[in-house]
Amino acid sequence: MSSEPGPGLPFLPGCAFRDPMKTSFHRSQTLGYKNGFAFPRLPTVGIGRERLYVNQLSQAELDELSNKRPTLTYGRAKQAPPSGFIPAHVALDKKILKFDAYFQEDVPLSAEEHYRIRQVGIYYYLEDDSMTVIEPVVQNSGLPQGRLIRRHRVPKNDCGDHYHWKDLNRGMNITMYGRTYRIVDCDPFTQVFLESQGIELNPPEKMVFDPYTELRRMPMRKYITPSDFDQLKQFLTYDKQVLRFYATWDDTNSVFGENRPYIIHYYLADDTVEIREVYRQNDGRDLFPVLIKRQRLPKTFVDKKKTFPSCVLEISDQEVLEWYTAKDFAVGKSTTLLGRTFFIYDCDGFTRNFYRDKFGITDFQPVEIDKKPLEKVPQESPNPEDRKRRFILSYFLSNDMISIYEPPVRNSGIIGGKYLGKTRVAKPGSTTENATYYEPSDLTIGSTIEVFGHRFVITDADEYVLNYMENNAESFPAATLQSLRDHFRPRQVVKETANSDIPMLGTHKQELDELIVQVQEELKLHKYLNNKNIREAFLQCDKDGSGILDQAKFLALCNSLSVPTDAILLNKLIDLCSCGEDKINYRDFLRAFPS
Repeated sequence: MSSEPGPGLPFLPGCAFRDPMKTSFHRSQTLGYKNGFAFPRLPTVGIGRERLYVNQLSQAELDELSNKRPTLTYGRAKQAPPSGFIPAHVALDKKILKFDAYFQEDVPLSAEEHYRIRQVGIYYYLEDDSMTVIEPVVQNSGLPQGRLIRRHRVPKNDCGDHYHWKDLNRGMNITMYGRTYRIVDCDPFTQVFLESQGIELNPPEKMVFDPYTELRRMPMRKYITPSDFDQLKQFLTYDKQVLRFYATWDDTNSVFGENRPYIIHYYLADDTVEIREVYRQNDGRDLFPVLIKRQRLPKTFVDKKKTFPSCVLEISDQEVLEWYTAKDFAVGKSTTLLGRTFFIYDCDGFTRNFYRDKFGITDFQPVEIDKKPLEKVPQESPNPEDRKRRFILSYFLSNDMISIYEPPVRNSGIIGGKYLGKTRVAKPGSTTENATYYEPSDLTIGSTIEVFGHRFVITDADEYVLNYMENNAESFPAATLQSLRDHFRPRQVVKETANSDIPMLGTHKQELDELIVQVQEELKLHKYLNNKNIREAFLQCDKDGSGILDQAKFLALCNSLSVPTDAILLNKLIDLCSCGEDKINYRDFLRAFPS
């Protein structure tokens, strides 16, 4: 049986036959592309590329059939064929409307300009109704210029509308993203396009320029006669030729000021000036040899306000009427350079020859500089606050050196510690050629030791000093030894009284009370001490409860408890608490450690 229905069979349901050998069921394409544009077309073959036996009509015939409509009188009206379709992005490609505009920007932090005018160009692209704003880049303007608004459809209002070319015209304001632009003119193409679309253009306006930019455009200097000055000729003629002047700067009117010597160098090659300081050995000054670096120095300024930033920028010819030259320097005269007045008292031989040949000057008599005598500073009376300060003076017998230490006192306002390192101290009135130094014989109780202008009064000493001088009595004056014996005699009386079980005298008790108060003030600096543990340790060590301990056991117990027995006041307290040989009344000692 044939796979296709016979021509005589009716095409009715159940009368169609399917070809079982058919495997392709592709449909013919009805959409084509030509020159990059899509267009519809009629199928040429059927499903599976089978031949079509129906009549094929062209597109023009189909359009003609679709445009025919029945009429009664004049017959059918034949419609004109439509023109070829051209998309907007093809018809308006590279067609741009260009408007000249400007906007005003406030300048709040400037004394010379209150606002700034910035010129821009507004570009409208007809192909997609997008816009962009571009500011021409000006070199060294310091402003972020270039494309201010990127190309896109700019919103017109909050309702979702966008700017159209019908909204643009000359002599109008347009606001884009909070900034108002004034359109003043457009290019010829824009004018022709808008007029062809029936838009009446406003008359053009003049472009507004920035007033501060116009102010900075200084007029060029106009010379009546050409100058015969040649910098190259000056450099080649006077290269490495320098004038040298010896001058002084009198700064005695200021605090700690003095009359200081300087050397002024004038370079003939470029009319620059350099001022160098003169240093002497051991003058106590830091080595900064250049006071004023090599530069041109202004003599007369233009009469104008010295405001920022001209007061901090480099000085140019616009600010200076006259510069310093070689004729402004002369021996025996004063000159003011950058606010300092220098007196020139002499110069070198080359400078004399130059002035003699150039200016005919022959008087170069140097000026004698008289040094002013130093004023005597009146000696002030001692500071009353220094009377309460206490020091420890140590004399080293091995090398005859003295060191001074000041124990720190809390809340005294004075930083304690090492006051004087080990050094030999000369007596007042001694000279460098014949110097006399302090000896142990000068260290008596009540004597005054002057150390580099500061006077110290010896008020106390330890018992080692007395014992050493008594053992070596032949090496020390009798007056020195007797002063120590008189100072330590009350303590020996107290010890003898304690050994004889005689009640403590009133003077001794008063001295002990005062010393305990001083020890308590000093122990406040030792925050690591625990008074409770110290008291318990002494009570436990005293088995019989007598209140007296051996000196060796007492010192060992203090050492284990980190009690600073090497302090002067504690040693003095231990001496007052002694009761006989190698016995110490620790109860009086514990009064300095209240619980």
